[in-house]
Amino acid sequence: MRLLAHELRNQQRLFWRSRESAVFTFAMPLALLGLLGAVYGDREIDGVDGASYLLAGMLGYGIVATAFAGLAIHLVIRRESGVLKRVRGTPLPAAAYLAAVILSTLLVIALQTGAQLLIGRFAIGADLSVAGGGFAVAVLLGTLSFAALGLALTAAVRSGEGSSAVVTAVYLPMVFVSGAFFSVERLPGFLEAIAGVLPLTYLLEFLRGSLVDGEGIGSAWTPIGVLLLWAALGIAVALRTFRWEPRSA
Repeated sequence: MRLLAHELRNQQRLFWRSRESAVFTFAMPLALLGLLGAVYGDREIDGVDGASYLLAGMLGYGIVATAFAGLAIHLVIRRESGVLKRVRGTPLPAAAYLAAVILSTLLVIALQTGAQLLIGRFAIGADLSVAGGGFAVAVLLGTLSFAALGLALTAAVRSGEGSSAVVTAVYLPMVFVSGAFFSVERLPGFLEAIAGVLPLTYLLEFLRGSLVDGEGIGSAWTPIGVLLLWAALGIAVALRTFRWEPRSA
């Protein structure tokens, strides 16, 4: 536990010292929430308060950007620069290192979620009074599921230089198709079919059910089940394909 706590502090320092992480991973969802809320926050979306609908969408976007995209990019860069290989040569167990990385990601998302809730409530007028008890579970499960998928994705990226382009090409279309910014009911039929299997679609359903409709965990078994399946898939792939040495090695 002492090694894990020490490494968690290191991961937090590394994250906040990186301007790219602080701006694009942490601050971008906050900025998008403020901008979209200013434009659409006073309208109704799918028959519900637009500000609350957008807040849930931006919470989902923030989780994907941090736990999936940010995690995958950082690990690929560390792998290709030899950092992960050197970590394997230290007394720190591999499991403790990865656990610290994921816990650090969870802590960042917790801070980001708190900031988004404040912006949603006081800047764009989102109604948080109906938030259900499943909200914290949705954030936690979404973070763990997308962190597992982020670990799995690292095997598909060959270079640190190309990591941002590859990961962005995966997660940005998913964000749009899943309906983080608008209702998926406006999408063409084939895109709706794709959205129906994407994990973010179910995370957003879980978040909006708890945040907008005040639903508890008992009403979210389908999103929970789908997210757990995607998490299991990500873990299974990561266990088989995750590499500690550069791909060129």
